[in-house]
Amino acid sequence: MIRLIIFASGSGTNAENIIQYFEDSSKIEIRAVLSNRQDAKVLERAAKYKIDSKVFSRHEFYESASIIDFLKKESDLIILAGFLWKIPVEIINAFPNKIINIHPALLPNYGGRGMYGMNVHRAVVANNETETGITIHYVNENYDEGAIIFQAKVALTIGETPESVADKIHLLEQDHFPRIIEEVIKLNFDG
Repeated sequence: MIRLIIFASGSGTNAENIIQYFEDSSKIEIRAVLSNRQDAKVLERAAKYKIDSKVFSRHEFYESASIIDFLKKESDLIILAGFLWKIPVEIINAFPNKIINIHPALLPNYGGRGMYGMNVHRAVVANNETETGITIHYVNENYDEGAIIFQAKVALTIGETPESVADKIHLLEQDHFPRIIEEVIKLNFDG
């Protein structure tokens, strides 16, 4: 059984989509959802599927061994689904090429510190881009610079708003993220 841990900071629509996708799998199990926010809606979504969840503080994440110890015991692969904190190098080193993130743009464009969610979509619209998309990538020590696993594009038209771009990106995320996770598992774990 390949064990997944999902990290999320917000509403958790991608996390829920992943949970649903693997719900009946005999080879892949979502072990827990971890969040840095007590009020994150993702915690309610996890509870709905009877998935354990854990909320942690900045101190626990960056200055103690509690999270890395938990991950070493409970996970084979870590999925970042809207998680906004930078992953500590100790966790990256303990899980080389086993931490996957989704980014709401075509990296290397619109990546880096502060480039998440609506910040990305506003920048895409402000620059009059004709296309955008998603990037699924491995996590390294720098924001949004890990090796790219997969990208999907969507065309933009005149008059797009950050909200309309967000809707298009959300559809791409929902269509592709769980499937790409499954492909990574098959490649790396003989799943």
